[in-house]
Amino acid sequence: MKLKKENLLLYLITDNRWATDTEPIYKQVEKAILNGVTIVQYREKNLQNEKYLEGALKIKEICKIHNVPFIINDSPQFAKEIDADGVHVGQNDMPVIKAREILGENKIIGTSAHNIEEAEKAEQDGADYIGVGAVFGSNTKTNVSEMSPELVKKIASDVSIPVVAIGGINENNIELLKDTNISGVAVISAILSKNNIETAAKIIKEKARGVVIG
Repeated sequence: MKLKKENLLLYLITDNRWATDTEPIYKQVEKAILNGVTIVQYREKNLQNEKYLEGALKIKEICKIHNVPFIINDSPQFAKEIDADGVHVGQNDMPVIKAREILGENKIIGTSAHNIEEAEKAEQDGADYIGVGAVFGSNTKTNVSEMSPELVKKIASDVSIPVVAIGGINENNIELLKDTNISGVAVISAILSKNNIETAAKIIKEKARGVVIG
C-alpha cells in the first residue's frame, strides 16, 4: 500500500492497557477506525510471542477490511513476516535505509524526529513520513521532552514529506497545533482511554481536520 497524505490525518497507536476481556484491543481499534482513524500502528511492548502475534494479525485484518494502513512499531522483520503495510522506526531502532532494504520500495516506512537535523536525514534516507514530538509530553514515554509548536512548524516546513505530531495530544490541546503545517496527529489515550471510543475518535478527527486543513 502506497501512503497517501490523507492517511495520516488521525494516526492511532495501539496500547492494550485499556483493553478488557469483553473489549479487546482489536475491537477498540475497529471502533476507532469506524469513527475516524485513518492509519494504525501496532505498538504493544507488554505482549509476548503468541499474544503479540495474535493481536497483530487480528488488527491487520481489520485494517485491511477498512482499507486503513497497518504499521508495525520497531520491527521491519516482523512487518515483513506478517506482510504489514509498513513499519515505524525510532531514532534508536533500525535505520530507515536498512528498514527499506528489508521491506522493499512498496512498503511504508515512518520514523521519529526530534529536531530539524533528524527530520532532514529521515527524508534523505527515504522515509515516507516523520513523527515529531513529544509536542505536549507523553503518557507512554518518560524519556522525552516537550517540543514547541514553533519547532513542529519549522520541521514540517523544512521537509517535503508529511509530518505527524505526537505526544500528549488530546481534544483540549490539539488546536494549539493549528498552522504548524502538519499532515496529521498521532494519539493513544485520547481515544483508547475513553469510555466512549466512538465519540472520542469523532471529536479528535474533526479537530484534526481543522488543524491540518484550517
